[in-house]
Amino acid sequence: MPSKRITVYADAEDLAVIREAARGRGVTDSEIIVEGIRLATMPIRVLDEPLNGRVWDGDQGSVGEGSALASGDEPRR
Repeated sequence: MPSKRITVYADAEDLAVIREAARGRGVTDSEIIVEGIRLATMPIRVLDEPLNGRVWDGDQGSVGEGSALASGDEPRR
């Protein structure tokens, strides 16, 4: 996905931390900011395709059909 240039305002203390992190990793300040944006937006991104399998239903103590556990496979520990 192509990037779009934006302006971001940061407190002097936050900017100092960003610069220090960038220096320590050997990357640019903007790479640290982009990583932060990706991490902040990750929980709200909509998946293009549905997840394969089912989710454990802890309240009901069961697993939906189509999962490894429902098909008789042992759970990974």
